[in-house]
Amino acid sequence: MTEPRETTSLPSHHPCEELLPATRRALSHRLATAQAQGRAPSLAAAVTRGGELVWAGARSGAGEDGPDENTQYRVGSITKTFTAVLVMRLRDEGVLALSDPLERHLPGTGVGHVTLAQLLSHTGGLAAETPGPWWERSPATLRPELSDVLGDQPLKHPTGHRHHYSNPGYTLLGSLVEAVRRAPWHEVLRQEVLTPLGLHRTGPRPEEPYARGWAVHPWADALQAEPAQDLGLMAAAGQLWSTTADLARFAGFLLRGDERVLCAASVREMRVPYAPAAAGDWGRTYGLGLALTRQHGRSLYGHSGSLPGYLAALWSCEEEDLSAVVLANCTSGPAVETVAADLVRTVADAEPLFPEPWRPLPEVDPALLAVAGPWYWGTQVIGVRLRAGGALELGPLSGAGRRSLFRPEDDGTWTGLEGYYAGERLEAVRRPDGSVSHLDLGSFVFTRAPYDPQAPVPGGVDPHGWRGASQL
Repeated sequence: MTEPRETTSLPSHHPCEELLPATRRALSHRLATAQAQGRAPSLAAAVTRGGELVWAGARSGAGEDGPDENTQYRVGSITKTFTAVLVMRLRDEGVLALSDPLERHLPGTGVGHVTLAQLLSHTGGLAAETPGPWWERSPATLRPELSDVLGDQPLKHPTGHRHHYSNPGYTLLGSLVEAVRRAPWHEVLRQEVLTPLGLHRTGPRPEEPYARGWAVHPWADALQAEPAQDLGLMAAAGQLWSTTADLARFAGFLLRGDERVLCAASVREMRVPYAPAAAGDWGRTYGLGLALTRQHGRSLYGHSGSLPGYLAALWSCEEEDLSAVVLANCTSGPAVETVAADLVRTVADAEPLFPEPWRPLPEVDPALLAVAGPWYWGTQVIGVRLRAGGALELGPLSGAGRRSLFRPEDDGTWTGLEGYYAGERLEAVRRPDGSVSHLDLGSFVFTRAPYDPQAPVPGGVDPHGWRGASQL
């Protein structure tokens, strides 16, 4: 059995140092353990930091010619994230809205009331699978039309009430892309996503070198070849082949965006929870084409995939600027999602990111500086800090409480960007002499002193002021 392959690629401009030998060994050991315990013919993995490949490894029981970061595997439902990117592009172009019913763009499906956001987030109530034979192991010619994919009873749950994973739902999204673009789904994907991002080893068909898919006997160390069916109309739900290097590059795009494909704000939107967590699995939910979870105290997003003969997982952690990809060529065995999360944790724990150095603001507006400092919401002490570009950061000085960054607007107000105050308006209300009287945040009044009698506190302020026990 070969030792884990390992490659490192760090351009000189990369902000992180090369991974330490102990970290690289820990990653290789986790991969080797997963391959052995999961009884996988081969396992390939990669880790990125700052959008750059910092480690790639592989483990194989097939001899010296094991896989590397350019070996293709089927990635199954990771394909759904690519399809979601295409839909988001159409949204950003103004061609459609996520609130649009499917019927507006793809009429005649029988489920036209389901919105595009519900299809993206698996909340449309559609069935998980197609009617008829197991679609992953049967010819696509058995499902030549959307009616063959959806069947007579396409809905299993009330629309919009729960998360229910649906492969047919993403078939509809792929057909939507084809209808709007008037071109095959895989051609649109190649032109609009794969080529701009440089994902030249990702596509709907395998290209050498690629790993053959196997089933491993559950009670014997024996292999049986799995069929590699063309998925036809189901392609948008799971057709793609890719490599750890290409998926690592795609993970970097999902962290930062790319103006040639999707801007940073749109890829962040994909990571916002749209689907409720299922009962008993409160740490996991779903955004727009991305699964969201908590592992080892960190928020991760990404996707997994499986088809007969293949397993795949991609997880990213925004706070650590890390991504991990794991691919295997077996139908079951290694827990690739867990392995990918463990690879993220290994690097994050062993080599935590250095914080950005503190730097003074390039210039300070005295009128804005007058807004900074302590304020009181009733009796709670709130700190407001002035940030670059006239932004404000608001939050409690100690303990838990509502926090948000606020974006400056042209009219002199600010708009909340996160948490409870997302989208809410913050205004510094000034006196006739220009000094700040109070802050108004979505009707809440923040004053320089607790219940300042000089400020317009709703409900008024007790004229007796603050009193001790003997004064009551």
